[in-house]
Amino acid sequence: MFQRIQLLFMMVIVLLLSACANEEDMDPTDEKEELVARTKEDVSIPKVIAENLQEPWEIAFVGERIFVSERTGNIVEIREDKVQRKPVRLNKNLSNQPEAGLLGIVFPKDFENVAFAYYSYQRDGTYFQRVITIEETEKEWAESEILLDHIPGGQFHQGGRLKIGPDEKLYVTTGDATNPTLSQDLDSLAGKILRMNVDGTIPDDNPFSNSYVYSYGHRNPQGLAWDSNGRLFASEHGANAHDEINQIKAGANYGWPIIQGSEEKDGMISPVTHSGEETWAPSGMDFFYDSFYFASLRGEGVRKYDPETERVNLVISEVGRIRDVDITEAGIYVITNNTDGRGVPSDMDDRLLFFEWNPES
Repeated sequence: MFQRIQLLFMMVIVLLLSACANEEDMDPTDEKEELVARTKEDVSIPKVIAENLQEPWEIAFVGERIFVSERTGNIVEIREDKVQRKPVRLNKNLSNQPEAGLLGIVFPKDFENVAFAYYSYQRDGTYFQRVITIEETEKEWAESEILLDHIPGGQFHQGGRLKIGPDEKLYVTTGDATNPTLSQDLDSLAGKILRMNVDGTIPDDNPFSNSYVYSYGHRNPQGLAWDSNGRLFASEHGANAHDEINQIKAGANYGWPIIQGSEEKDGMISPVTHSGEETWAPSGMDFFYDSFYFASLRGEGVRKYDPETERVNLVISEVGRIRDVDITEAGIYVITNNTDGRGVPSDMDDRLLFFEWNPES
């Protein structure tokens, strides 16, 4: 009898140890794949809204009209399933540097025919970006006013996102122009998030006197979005992975090139989340129902960041590189970016796609 009890006790111990070992040895990617699969159920298969786009960069909505900027120097309008491409007549020739061209566009609430744009150009062998207004006519758009000029450009890292914030100010992301030291230089417009009045003047409440600089220490931020409490967040390309999502505060230093990822240093702010050793290559970003959604280029998809759980999940994939994302009550709009020389385009790329929310989600 005693031997039977002893044998049963040993079997229970073995089973308990085995269970503990299995839990400790569980591959964390299993949980990640389960989360990805569950999140993907939120959206349906994509509907093609427009195709054969030329290196598209930004999506912008004006009522029922959808506008898409193309780095090659055009703005495409989609309305009632009709697609119209208009050239943008600029006062400077577009730069042909990687990641340069006609980039961000944004439309004021009272838009009639004047919008804002950000583009790259070359002068005497030096590269710059400028923020301008553009005016729409029947056949084209044309540069009408310079709001800010001589933003440094380089071989890479041009920044380029434009957004109008809840405060009705114009926000601009700029890259470090492949010169990381400029990000820490408050006298330079490179490696910054800039803030200006819509007439191009400097707001009186900017954190640095007589300066457009709102935050600094950035490498190449390409996404901006505000949460329901009016807090600003930005997506940013890291070096050798360590792509970041940052909560942006006025006057704050985000550390590049001194720190990145989880690194810390007094006087510098670390990201709220980052990609670790993986690469997202994050670009455009939007906020919807307590979560941020951001486009991924090298990561090829749309990712969802939940500030409460601090989890980042893949919600859209298998359509190639994605440059921008815009969320509506109906679903998710994205533009692919497979024709920029870094992707593998299909016959109909690039495309504006729409993913409808599933009724059960």
